[in-house]
Amino acid sequence: HFPHIHPSTMKCQRRTAPLAPLCHRFALLVLLLATISPCTNASDISAPHSHTGKVSPFEPGDPKVSLNNKAKSILSSGSPYQTTIHVPGSTSGRGLVVQDVHAPPDVVWDRILDFDHYVGMVPKTAESNNYEVIKHKVTKKRDQLPLEQTIYTKMKVGLPLVPKMTFFVKHLYYPALNSLTWTLDYSRRSDFDDSVGYWYVVPHPDLPNWSRVYYSVSVSMYDWVPKAVVNFMSTKALTDATGWVKKFSEKRWQEDPR
Repeated sequence: HFPHIHPSTMKCQRRTAPLAPLCHRFALLVLLLATISPCTNASDISAPHSHTGKVSPFEPGDPKVSLNNKAKSILSSGSPYQTTIHVPGSTSGRGLVVQDVHAPPDVVWDRILDFDHYVGMVPKTAESNNYEVIKHKVTKKRDQLPLEQTIYTKMKVGLPLVPKMTFFVKHLYYPALNSLTWTLDYSRRSDFDDSVGYWYVVPHPDLPNWSRVYYSVSVSMYDWVPKAVVNFMSTKALTDATGWVKKFSEKRWQEDPR
């Protein structure tokens, strides 16, 4: 049902004729946006998600991306380089962004892992708080990945055209593999249908005190989310992510180069 909004609140009555259609379109937009609601899938920290994973998660480790001279030129200019990586068992690929950062890997990781302070660093983040951190004894068994930490984080983002969306993330940190991967925490209900992602940070091959950062994410949204938002999450969000990491890692390194 459309919410009742009295016409006087839209302040259209006294507009001149040429402006009236514009004002009426604005009123219609307000009404339409008011009906966009994730109520059927509202986030709930005490209820499980509707599934235990639809999107294939990333594996930690080297993405094995070949960087040609053009890619290296883009990176040396300070810009991010975008490419596509293959997804095992799929005919499609995933977007991946590479960014050179003037700070060593430990400084870059310090920013990436500072989930409790993402507000103010990460674009469109309205809330970010860890609700559980588990430290693991690193195994030396060849058939097991060297997982060091599992970090559970509640996040809320403000995206265009939709209400703020809350989701619960399970991060897996593998320092020995220079990697952080994540999925949703499927024991809790998120406003995203699914989300998986990946960070990989290594020393720059040529420049001391520099890092080369790799980032990829794949997000599945519910049908009520406008296509424009889905497109934003799969394109601009990639470069936004490496952009904030570059900015705040370099700022931290300049303030405390040790």
